[in-house]
Amino acid sequence: MIPPASALKNRDMWARPSKALWIPIIWLFIAGSRPVSLWLDLRAGDLTDRNIEGSPFDRNLFTALIVAALVVLVARGWKQVGPLLRTNGPILLFIVYCGISICWSDFSDVAFKRWIRAVGDVAMVLVVLTDAVPRAAVRAFLERTSVVLLPASILFDLWRGGVGRQYHFGLTQNKNMFGAISMVLGLGALWRLFGILQSGERKGRRKKLIVQGSIVAMAMWCLWTANSTTSTSCFLLGSILIVVTSKWQFARKPLVVHLIVASLVFLALYASILNPDVGIVSTMGKDSTLTGRTDVWQAVLSIAPSPWFGAGFESFWLGSRLRYLWNIFPWNPNEAHNGYIEVYLNLGWTGVVLLAVAILMGYRRVVGGLRRNPDINNLMLAYLVVAVVYSLTEAGFRIFSPSWLALLLSIIGVFTLRREDRSVQPLISPSSDSPETWDTDHSPAAMTSEHPTRASSLRGNVGVLQTRES
Repeated sequence: MIPPASALKNRDMWARPSKALWIPIIWLFIAGSRPVSLWLDLRAGDLTDRNIEGSPFDRNLFTALIVAALVVLVARGWKQVGPLLRTNGPILLFIVYCGISICWSDFSDVAFKRWIRAVGDVAMVLVVLTDAVPRAAVRAFLERTSVVLLPASILFDLWRGGVGRQYHFGLTQNKNMFGAISMVLGLGALWRLFGILQSGERKGRRKKLIVQGSIVAMAMWCLWTANSTTSTSCFLLGSILIVVTSKWQFARKPLVVHLIVASLVFLALYASILNPDVGIVSTMGKDSTLTGRTDVWQAVLSIAPSPWFGAGFESFWLGSRLRYLWNIFPWNPNEAHNGYIEVYLNLGWTGVVLLAVAILMGYRRVVGGLRRNPDINNLMLAYLVVAVVYSLTEAGFRIFSPSWLALLLSIIGVFTLRREDRSVQPLISPSSDSPETWDTDHSPAAMTSEHPTRASSLRGNVGVLQTRES
């Protein structure tokens, strides 16, 4: 008999993610690097025009990826996609409200194009979570992006002679984006590293540990060279959550989780917003204005169009407001460097409340599932809390950003992974809890040869297990 824990931890070893997973991988790769048109030098016009019009090449590429993702979701059918949509009403309501806000935008055509990309973010997450085994898909989604983007970023910086520079950008356009993608991928690799250490995997264990350890090391190197204080701090915060909830069972109790999360969030809020002069910020290389962020906050709040409805989806940093702010700040900001203020500027208090409800719903679910299945929910918890803290000093809720994609994955993914757990648990006999009845080999071949009936039943009932081809 197979013990429940082994069945849940080793099942993703049997599954081969579908080829459709490459669609969201490409999406995340572009979001974590730079637009393809920039690589091909296809952009024309000044910076203001490009900020409004964008690139036709990029627009067509994103449209093709979104259409491909929608085709995959339609092919998978309502039975797979429907439960996710029905049980994630708050985040979908937020996306719908973003679409409605186009009506009062001064740049409705630009807002509509950007809203389509926001729908694409949700579609990409759904493609990952409706794959055969969502656990394996999440792992492959992060791993495949990491093994290409992080080494390429390091080599690209070295090739550009970045060793002596103050900041490194990797494949991105600025240090903050470089820090954000390194943070998201680094946390994913750290989660996988602890999963291997605590699992009963023996086949290829050393190789897997070397691969994941190398990814974590590269992510940390990228964070260090990017010199992004926010991303580095959030990586440490997320690492604490993953390590604590992985190693100690008592730390998975809801009350303990609430205390840990509340303490970390309050510390970040106090050090960055409430009292930046406390010394923590200066120790990390920032002044009391957070490198001019507080000046930007004051400036943008003074010209906010509507307290309840905002300027319209992704419409604040356009037109006369953008020119006014660029005349004040010579470094040409295009975001508020605070996710909550950014949402307020574009969507008003209505958007802030809707987003807060979606985050609280996701947090409640992930805490509830942490004791049942810590090996995936600890990553979801880390991503959710990190997105909340990251948005204190960066626009972490903007569409097509690594932090936003990680937040969507954590909010929507909790329900999917909980359903997957329940689908397997009834298939395992209670007597399998006895160590004497456990199999020492959980490979597909052993399952088929020694327990053909049980293996067949497990695959057929769940409908998601696929053995790897030799």
